[in-house]
Amino acid sequence: MTATLPRAGAVPVASVKRRGRAPGLLAVLPLLAFTAIAFGLPALAMLNGAFTVKDQATGAASHSLASMTTSLQGPYLTALLGSIKLSAVSAAIAAAVGLPLAQAVVTSRFRALREAVLTASGVLANFGGVPLAFAFVATLGNAGVLTRHLGLADAGWDLYSFWGLVIVYLYFLIPLMVLTITPALEGLRSQWREAAHNNGATTFRYWLHVALPVLAPSLLGGLVLLFGSAFAAYATAAAMVGSSVPLVTLQIADALSGNVLVGQENVALALSLDMVLVAGLVMAVYLPLQRRSARWLA
Repeated sequence: MTATLPRAGAVPVASVKRRGRAPGLLAVLPLLAFTAIAFGLPALAMLNGAFTVKDQATGAASHSLASMTTSLQGPYLTALLGSIKLSAVSAAIAAAVGLPLAQAVVTSRFRALREAVLTASGVLANFGGVPLAFAFVATLGNAGVLTRHLGLADAGWDLYSFWGLVIVYLYFLIPLMVLTITPALEGLRSQWREAAHNNGATTFRYWLHVALPVLAPSLLGGLVLLFGSAFAAYATAAAMVGSSVPLVTLQIADALSGNVLVGQENVALALSLDMVLVAGLVMAVYLPLQRRSARWLA
């Protein structure tokens, strides 16, 4: 056998690939620089402040675990656990309601209805903050329209409570669940349902043994995403319940502003680091689930 020699002037394939990558890397550099400035520098400042203690008398700063220890004790720990509880309950209810709603949208024969629901979900999923709090206060507050007309106050209804805040959070979490789970529902193949029915399976058994196991990674991923969205919410709770419901985001704001104790800025940074760690755990669960669901529903 004779070896084939490269032609004169031919460019190696590896060299062509390297040349093709160079413009792509240059195009990404501005994004990397922006990410480093917008996220990297604040993260480093938060990390440094969380492990720094400042002497109020002399103003001298020293590295210590005191702020981190304080953030996991007393009212700060109560606020952190309260945020986790509120986020978990809101996410679970939103997932349970959003799944059948998304299934109804996917199986609907009316394309206009489907597009209207998805468009509304996209808008409502991003509606929050002070306007959302004001809308619920005007509707279901102590002197709200529905509260007075339906006599909810006599039945013990209180919007400014844990369950009142859960209802408000569901306003944007359920649409977010619809947007998250709809692509996965669309990925369910009709052949799977037909095969299940041909083997004598009822609709309930099809969902129990076929659809839900396939959708499980997407469902858990959506649940994690809802938890993260509720966990990071601040403006709505601050405008509606204030300090009546202990939440870590409200504790951070109080510590930064000195509403409780002066000089608690480092404790606020420690609480922020606690939130970042919880969010990191959430993302560590979410990303593998997304990759696994993509393999099934591609």
